[in-house]
Amino acid sequence: MRGPLVVVGDALLDIDLEGSASRLTPDAPVPVLDDLVEKPRPGGAGLAAAMAARDGHDVVLVTALGSDEAGARVESLLEREGVRVVRLPYDGPTAVKERVRASGQSLLRLDSGSRPGRVTAVPAEVADALRGAGAVLVADYGRGVTSVAALRELLAALPRGVPVTWDPHPRGSAPVPGVRLATPNSGEAETFADRLEISVPQRSGGLAAVGRRADGLVAAWQAQAVAVTLGGQGALLSYGSGAPVVTPAPAVNAVDPCGAGDRFAVSAALALGAGAITTEAIAAAVADAAAYVAGGGPASLFGADPGSASRSGTGSDSGAGSSGSRPAEGLAATVAARGGTVVATGGCFDLLHAGHVATLRAARQLGDCLVVCLNSDDSVRRLKGPSRPLVPATDRARVLEALECVDAVVVFDEDTPVEAIRRIRPHVWAKGGDYAGADVPEATVLEEWGGQAVVLPYLQGRSTSRLVRTAADRVTATNAGDDRP
Repeated sequence: MRGPLVVVGDALLDIDLEGSASRLTPDAPVPVLDDLVEKPRPGGAGLAAAMAARDGHDVVLVTALGSDEAGARVESLLEREGVRVVRLPYDGPTAVKERVRASGQSLLRLDSGSRPGRVTAVPAEVADALRGAGAVLVADYGRGVTSVAALRELLAALPRGVPVTWDPHPRGSAPVPGVRLATPNSGEAETFADRLEISVPQRSGGLAAVGRRADGLVAAWQAQAVAVTLGGQGALLSYGSGAPVVTPAPAVNAVDPCGAGDRFAVSAALALGAGAITTEAIAAAVADAAAYVAGGGPASLFGADPGSASRSGTGSDSGAGSSGSRPAEGLAATVAARGGTVVATGGCFDLLHAGHVATLRAARQLGDCLVVCLNSDDSVRRLKGPSRPLVPATDRARVLEALECVDAVVVFDEDTPVEAIRRIRPHVWAKGGDYAGADVPEATVLEEWGGQAVVLPYLQGRSTSRLVRTAADRVTATNAGDDRP
């Protein structure tokens, strides 16, 4: 980045009181905590700033802190991390959240300073910091910083070359128009959508509802994009129209997910500041957030034992292949009747390669079964020409069914899988390839029952056509007497 990451938002003091619990009190059925250890850390926007500094970046935090001991501790903790703190004049207390914990589990939280004060001015130092920013992250924790009119004017006036990522809060203010990315979680997105009267058809649920809310928020906030974080499912990215992009998260075990949203927003902001396109930034943010919670959450940053949470795998494929020989329609109906999510995708899959596998695994993570709609031989010939397919449909289906992430395969003879989709009635249609922000042809048919079409990231440089060309070139070189590999 050309300049520092400037984080703007509400900072607070987080304190973990860690102890061991091996007995109950004699007068009440509550645990006794022995050997308490206090572990303070910056919270709210302060946590986001500390994360970015830990990543090795130059970070400036613009925030409001009270003229009290808690405010001084937050500033000291941040300076220790290498964060430069620019204070907004503020007449209220610093918020403090104390978590009483045993064996990595929170038992109780004690809050103080909950009633915020007022920011009374915006010093020139704030404008100077924003003018020199390489990227900006607004970390709103609902305590009033983002509602300051003069500060909002400065944020709205930033040049387009300075990407602004806005992590909103239900008690905070709406993003200023023109932000590159807003990052609500699914609950926040629902709250904002209800407040803004963004209509979601009654038949829409799951990803369909999330996608429609995200589309509406893009328009209402005049944002370039909205990424709704979905916890263990990853994130859904909307540009306001066309199919959203869903980036699944790797499966992890997590005891303390506190700060996962901050980790997501920080990584996205840093990636955008480094010149990444939005889909690339979201992929990096999902991966970083998963690694953060797998490593122990805040404990991974501030010295507690990270062993309480660890990776359990890279996907949710386990057990998926057992029903691959079952008729696709029957499988889909059974899963739907149990309240599960049916996911479908389609393609020729003529020469199965790493790009196909990545897309199929990602699609399977979106639900409880994956049905692949496979072009028949005649359908492939009409689409690709008389020399294709190289592999007949029976063999292509057999290879797909052997993958753990594929539950069933249905072969269709039409040019598009629309009729196959109607028979299966998936909740989610996953499209691989470069459809981000564009209309997916199959989206219309899914609207008949409230399904959702999504786009999945693909691996660059992997394609069947490239494999065919490479093989043909090798054959030509061999026939010409060139035995180079």
